[in-house]
Amino acid sequence: MNIIYLEKIDSTNSYAKLNIEKFEDRTVISASSQTSGRGRFKRKWIDLGEGNLFVSLILKPSCTFLPLYANLTQFTAVVLCRVLEEYGVEPEIKWPNDILISGKKIAGILSEVVMSGNNLKGLVIGAGVNLNADKSKLVMIIDKAATSLNIELEREYEDKNLFLEKFLHEFFKSYDKFLENGFTSIKDEYVKRCNFLGRHICVNLLNEHVEGIALSLNDSGELILRQHGKDIILTAGDIL
Repeated sequence: MNIIYLEKIDSTNSYAKLNIEKFEDRTVISASSQTSGRGRFKRKWIDLGEGNLFVSLILKPSCTFLPLYANLTQFTAVVLCRVLEEYGVEPEIKWPNDILISGKKIAGILSEVVMSGNNLKGLVIGAGVNLNADKSKLVMIIDKAATSLNIELEREYEDKNLFLEKFLHEFFKSYDKFLENGFTSIKDEYVKRCNFLGRHICVNLLNEHVEGIALSLNDSGELILRQHGKDIILTAGDIL
């Protein structure tokens, strides 16, 4: 594993995508600060200071895109939950990949695919984790309530490099098994941390909103929603 540390970058994901041909499989890009961090649906990831984690993984598992690669965000969510739980907090997952504590977002994940025609050049899995944040800075995040590890622990969390080490160890410990079995290898773990199943929810599908009861997840990680007595399957979306 090759780890590259950067002081300041616009976005670790953007840097990884731009230079993906230069880097080998399982290269890690970590930055002290980001000026233009990105989340899903073109949302911004706010930089709350250098004590927080900004990291992107470059993965090159094959030369063609396989459907299970779409579940890497969910795999990463489970991995981050495992690490956070080591600190005594109780993270929950909001489908597909937001991580919350007490209903407040502590981590986000962005998965991007780099293709050249029909050939897969690589996958970039970015993660931002709020480890150290002043409560006054959290108001900068206007789209949803947010928290950080130091706030949940009620003490400063000093060593983000240790958190990164734990994250990478946990990720690659299970990564090969995930490549063999896909979402089913993490389904039970994922489901037990879901905070939305059995509830009436509203899901943003970019151009429309759909509402219904969140019944379950299938073996592909898709959400099964009961709507007016009928079940619909959602491949992607954002629970509001």
